[in-house]
Amino acid sequence: MKTINLPVAKDLLLIGGGHAHVTVLKRLGMKPVPGLRVTLISRDIHTPYSGMVPGYIAGHYDYDDCHIDLGPMARFAGARLYHAEVDALDIKNSQVIVRGRPNISYDLLSINTGSRPNSLNVPGIDDFAIAAKPIDVFLQKWEALVNRVSNSKGKFRVVVVGGGAGGVELALSTQYRLQNTLKQAGDDPGRLKYSLITESDCIMHLHNAGVRERFERIFTERFITIKTNNRVTEVRAGQVILQDGSTVDADAVIWVTTAASPAWPAQAGLAVDESGFIKVDKNLQSVSHKNIFSAGDIASLIDPRPKSGVFAVRQGPVLERNLRAAATGGQLKPYRAQKNFLGLISTGDKYALASRGNWSYEAAWLWKVKDWIDVNFMRKFNELPEMEEEDSLQLASGIANAEVINELSMSAMRCGGCGAKVGATILSRVMQRLPDEKRDDVLIGRDSPDDCAMLAVPEGKVMVQSVDYFRTFIEDTYTFGAIAANHALGDIFAMGAEAQSVQAIATVPYGREKVVEETLYDVMAGAMSIIQPTGAVLIGGHSSEGAELAFGLTVNGLIDPSKVWRKSGLQPGDAIVLTKAVGTGTLFAAEMRGKAKGRWVDAAIQSMLLSNQQAAACLQKHNVTACTDLTGFGIIGHLIEMTKASEVDAEIVMDALPLLDGAMDTVAAGILSSLQPANLRLRRAIHDIENAAKHPAFPLLFDPQTAGGLLAGVPNEKAGACVAELNLSGYADARIIGWINELSEDRAPIQIK
Repeated sequence: MKTINLPVAKDLLLIGGGHAHVTVLKRLGMKPVPGLRVTLISRDIHTPYSGMVPGYIAGHYDYDDCHIDLGPMARFAGARLYHAEVDALDIKNSQVIVRGRPNISYDLLSINTGSRPNSLNVPGIDDFAIAAKPIDVFLQKWEALVNRVSNSKGKFRVVVVGGGAGGVELALSTQYRLQNTLKQAGDDPGRLKYSLITESDCIMHLHNAGVRERFERIFTERFITIKTNNRVTEVRAGQVILQDGSTVDADAVIWVTTAASPAWPAQAGLAVDESGFIKVDKNLQSVSHKNIFSAGDIASLIDPRPKSGVFAVRQGPVLERNLRAAATGGQLKPYRAQKNFLGLISTGDKYALASRGNWSYEAAWLWKVKDWIDVNFMRKFNELPEMEEEDSLQLASGIANAEVINELSMSAMRCGGCGAKVGATILSRVMQRLPDEKRDDVLIGRDSPDDCAMLAVPEGKVMVQSVDYFRTFIEDTYTFGAIAANHALGDIFAMGAEAQSVQAIATVPYGREKVVEETLYDVMAGAMSIIQPTGAVLIGGHSSEGAELAFGLTVNGLIDPSKVWRKSGLQPGDAIVLTKAVGTGTLFAAEMRGKAKGRWVDAAIQSMLLSNQQAAACLQKHNVTACTDLTGFGIIGHLIEMTKASEVDAEIVMDALPLLDGAMDTVAAGILSSLQPANLRLRRAIHDIENAAKHPAFPLLFDPQTAGGLLAGVPNEKAGACVAELNLSGYADARIIGWINELSEDRAPIQIK
């Protein structure tokens, strides 16, 4: 889709990637609101579709079949995706407080975080039970349970607590999967013993008698014991305690009781019901705060409905329409929940029961119908349409016409030169909010009004200096600032130096004063989260306004000149050590096209946030002979620089290359960085290029890296211990990827094996 390059007039913040919010994102992607900036805060990058989770547990679907990938979805919607967890709301200041990053401001807020099982203050739930919600946490613990059962001996007892539709489906689907796992291993599935405990006088108490009778029969056929009119009062290791004092032995407990809300909505002052769910009116708008909306399990409707994904899916279009109306001054429209709906409930195997009102039915073909419905629902969100380019003013009715016109005029009339600088008031406020640490060798820093910083170089040291600056490639400004700082500081650590000081260079997109300030603060706060732990201090910089966000640093380091690492110095016999996996170039090229899975991008971001400082310290202990940081020229480009300067040859073992998850997939799809063609010109330095190019990972030798690892020569006898220490120090992907050879006169300097 085409990015609408307009100033931000309003901020819409979405908390949670639930069923309703994915619909909001898709509809806003299809028809954006000019001037409305959308931000999604989600604890998870992939949101599970509850309707397919039982089938996933039973083994009928794989992970991607039943998860909506929020990465491409956010890209399609032009939304910022913040992978973070909400701790609290500051309603007075219209801010969301998240863990590990600055507060996030909003004009409009929508909450769709789902629910969690109500443990009713039952001791032992967190320690000894597997709660069905949040679903993503359950799925992680579920895989661990599968392994426990596989490795167990003798009788294994599973107790499911909760007799509603969720408990019944999980009992049947988990039993089916575990029995199949044991069968496939040649083990006895009969040693698996299941029971279900419910406080109600029957299972499926919200459904008609016919549904209950059918499931009771199926439970009997599957040898699952049902204990009704029993409330669990405690969960212990190996057993559950019932209200009457009796116990039930349990090697695993799956907790699927009624839903409960997280505590922070009530703590923030939102109107909530007796269970803590956010009270909303017929328009899905908070009854206490008109700029806050809510949908899904966490919302409490005037006309209550069960906590079911069926209703959250139906709320999505209404929520999007009302958020759009709230942003543009339009009229809200009510959500009308369906009185009766067709429930298709699976039985673990490829069989299902249908329930609607007083009617019920069961058949294998019903599972096929359910599968068809679910697969087509997921296709709507995981197979996004290609957007045609349109003029931004034709896309949608935007935020109050006068407001948009005013913002457009403001952008068009922006000055250049020094007139493009960020205003002094904004800059002063941002600087005051940032930590101000000091060093003795920084004589004049950013706390002084002088025109320049003044640095001292201690006796016996020299100063090394580098600069890096690039435009943003992710929508999360805080994380972008952190990655940019890490990338810039990599040059200092690649020389073996100590980071001393930095100066920042920032270009911030045009916008309202508040938006400009928060953007600048976010990117600077992200940078400071990386700078501070290195011991360096921020001494100044330059900021300006422009069409898009860009950021960089001039970095200064100190080192004994006799201990400087150079790109020259490689010796024949050295091992070539790489401290991080590669693939950021192809992955972010794919992300820009909406073709990268969210978990791939998230893993790449975590790699880019990993500082090279400790890796450099480890290399120093193992007598590094030469070093560089792996950045834009890729492995081959940087290795050519090193071998040429050292007058040696090198060999690379392709199968030893550490690769980021998904990099092979995106390369295989032909998605490469825009810098790849320029880097590929260096292939003339590779011996027997035709054979070398046959390896599927060959393109990744030329993949440009952002905040990549260190590429170093280490004496062969020390290389194994060096890599082992790197692995223990947090560089899990550190590898020996090749060796240094004597210079050859009759072949290209780099061999690929």
